[in-house]
Parts: sequence; structure tokens; C-alpha cells
Amino acid sequence: MPDPVPSSRIIVDVRNVEKSFGDGDNRIHVLKKIMLQAYSGEIMMLVGPSGCGKTTLLSAIAGTLRVDGGGINVLENQLNEMSGSALTRFRSRSIGFIFQQFNLIPTINIAENVSIPLMIQGVSSSKALQRSKDALERVGLGNRWKERPNKLSGGEQQRVAIARALVHEPPLVICDEPTAALDARNGEIVLDLFRQVARSPDRAVIIVTHDSRIFSYADRIARMDDGEIVEVHEQSQPTPPHFVHEHAHG
Repeated sequence: MPDPVPSSRIIVDVRNVEKSFGDGDNRIHVLKKIMLQAYSGEIMMLVGPSGCGKTTLLSAIAGTLRVDGGGINVLENQLNEMSGSALTRFRSRSIGFIFQQFNLIPTINIAENVSIPLMIQGVSSSKALQRSKDALERVGLGNRWKERPNKLSGGEQQRVAIARALVHEPPLVICDEPTAALDARNGEIVLDLFRQVARSPDRAVIIVTHDSRIFSYADRIARMDDGEIVEVHEQSQPTPPHFVHEHAHG
């Protein structure tokens, strides 16, 4: 059965966003009048050379970095108009984060790691633990919930990180280089999971990546260069049957 077509619901709407760092002659314009939208049910990848502004844009969409101009609307919330505390609460409810380095706490088991977003929201420990076990089951690690991260492979740790990002059912999932540290086999497993994440139920998944092996999994690819979106390419057949075996570009 083919994947359903991504819905037309706009999850992220970036309009004329600008961001600079430094002062005077040392001021560097990192984002220049960025215009971009991300839709429910799709995987969007932000690609481009190092230093082009990808991670800065991702941080702005995540609400962890304030922009200098323009606006970012996420789930009908204008991020630049929200107070710091309101933005923190919004992120904890509505956004899941997945990182290259996994960021798992080594002194607690993986179910406890996964439950952290729920604990932040005030969910009871017993309910949080059950929901974290369910999330681990979904990524194929349900029977290993008592183990600590150091007992897992890199690919398994990334699956734990995905479970943690999804346990509170966020409509937006943000990923920063999620496959760069993975081999081809684990990369394929993780990208298949991202496909499920985007489609069931519909979520927007935004991935910043240099990893050319995974480009074919995107519904759309936004290419950046020198702080600008230079092209947004829609792919007619995302999710190839096999993960492409080649080295990621730096």
C-alpha cells in the first residue's frame, strides 16, 4: 500500500526571517529573508554546505533562538510574540527533538530516559513509565527497557532518542544530523522510523543533514546557501527500497 500524500496543513510558516551575530563591522548575517513552510505528514530536509545557516534556522523554528526580523508561526503560534516561559511550555508540549549525539543520560535506564519529556509536563512517574515502554515497543526495543544506554549499539541508542522525541506525541519533530553517526543498516532502520513518524499520525518532520545517503527519503528538500533558501525541491517518490551505501558529505 503506498504512503498517503502529505496533508496540506501548515505546521511551520517562516516569513522573511533574518538573524545576525556580532556587532558593527564584525556583524555576520546568517539568515537573510528566509521564506519556508513545512506541512503535516511530510519529511522536509534542510541541506547545504557547512555554515550556510541550516542549524541556525532549525534553532529558530524550534524556538531556542530568537530572530532579529520576520516571523515564525508554529502550529498557529507566533514564536517571536511569546514570552520565554510560554515558549518553553510550548516546546515541551508540541516539539520533539532528535540529535546526532543522542543525548541520553547514562545513569538511568532507557525507559527512564524516554519518560523525561512526560515528567517535565508533570505526568506521574507510573504513567510516564508505561508510555515510555509503549514508545520503546514502537521502535523495536520494548523488551530492553531496563537496560542503560551503554548496553546498546549506536543505532539502538538513536531509536531510544526517537522514542523520547515521540513519547509526548508532538506534531512537530526536529532532527539535527540524526544519521551522521550511523552505518547504512542502522540508517535505513532510522529513516524507516522517520517515515512512520511523519505519516502516522501526520506530523511535520524537519531534518538538517549533510548525509547524502538519506536525501531520497525526503518529501521535499530545501537547499540553503549563504543564509538563503535557494531551492525547494519536491520529490515524487520518497523512501527508496534500499538505503544508498555511500559516504556522507561533510
